[in-house]
Amino acid sequence: MLHLASQSPRRRDLLARLGLPFGRVDVDVPEVQAVGESADDYVLRVAADKARAGLHAVGEVQDAVVLGADTEVVLDGVVFGKPRDDADATRMLQILSGRTHQVISAVVLAAAGRQAGVTVVTDVTFDTLDADTVAAYVASGEPRGKAGAYAIQGGAELFVVRMAGSHSGVIGLPLQQTAALLRSFGMQPRPFAANDHKA
Repeated sequence: MLHLASQSPRRRDLLARLGLPFGRVDVDVPEVQAVGESADDYVLRVAADKARAGLHAVGEVQDAVVLGADTEVVLDGVVFGKPRDDADATRMLQILSGRTHQVISAVVLAAAGRQAGVTVVTDVTFDTLDADTVAAYVASGEPRGKAGAYAIQGGAELFVVRMAGSHSGVIGLPLQQTAALLRSFGMQPRPFAANDHKA
């Protein structure tokens, strides 16, 4: 059975679109970039750590397959994690204003004796954001707990001038690539069937 190693409601909702039943397992994995570790390697490693931790947590469940994922905003090689507070969110948005950054989303599946993953990079170009716009967005509370201090599926959709890549990947789970990975593990997504997932 498929298990999602994530507490993110956005990731849960995205995975549900694939029409496969799945359970959830909570994992506590440190998200700290190692010295000299590239952004791509970091995101893939964290996704893998989550998948392996989830597999360990489900223990003796037969035929368990655990999905771990991680998504980060990157500009000039610097990873923009979740903001510490509103001031940090303001700082991040001011830096991203008027520039093109990358959103790196990694997905890893882990099962007994097998692991495979994929990384998807999406270019996102922000409009120039004035101080009042940034202040209003930060005051809305939406940047809290979001990589790069924004949610593209929310109010920040208005900031995006151009996007090249995976929209669902920016939200937190690149669906096309995730579906392909699941098929390689013998699971057949049914996105057009009635949802019967477990969450």
